[in-house]
Amino acid sequence: MGKSVSKLSKDELRSLKNATYFDKRELQQWYKGFLRDCPSGQLLEEEFIKVFKQFFPFGEPLDYCHFLFQAFDVDKSKFIDFKEFILALSITSRGNLEQKLAFSFRMYDFRRNEKIDYKDMLQVNRAIYKMLGNMVTLPDDQNTPELRTKKLFLLLNKDPNHDTINLEEFKQLLMKDPNITNALHNYDGLV
Repeated sequence: MGKSVSKLSKDELRSLKNATYFDKRELQQWYKGFLRDCPSGQLLEEEFIKVFKQFFPFGEPLDYCHFLFQAFDVDKSKFIDFKEFILALSITSRGNLEQKLAFSFRMYDFRRNEKIDYKDMLQVNRAIYKMLGNMVTLPDDQNTPELRTKKLFLLLNKDPNHDTINLEEFKQLLMKDPNITNALHNYDGLV
């Protein structure tokens, strides 16, 4: 799907319809819009950042966009094709909690080694805090990315200096921190 074609084939439509929460009409509309914005059929990181910045005018989303772009770019091609775009959009906007958690884990697991250490989580949390800027007031025990990251590790009885978090443990955080559930539902029904 890297080349520009004005319409999705019947096979592509059927495949995407089965893999997403979008119907045929929605997929065709999203594809038309994707090609309008990315005539080559490839969304580069710089373009992704430009679009994303519009949603966070009071913060600096550059670093966050980098991690999010990597999560979308499943095949590590350095661009997002329509299939990667629509699958990620489907999960983030209409997916169930399990799917959203797995997608979030993939963003934190940017090294793709199926585990997150303190430094990895801190990098992503710093990016989130920079993106949000002063838009959100946080409790004292998590008003910095360092405090937030340490709190998440301690919720799992993990030592931030030595331990890592795998996907199953990441899912356990959901039960221990309601802020995660709220964040994962931010885009429900958006599209």
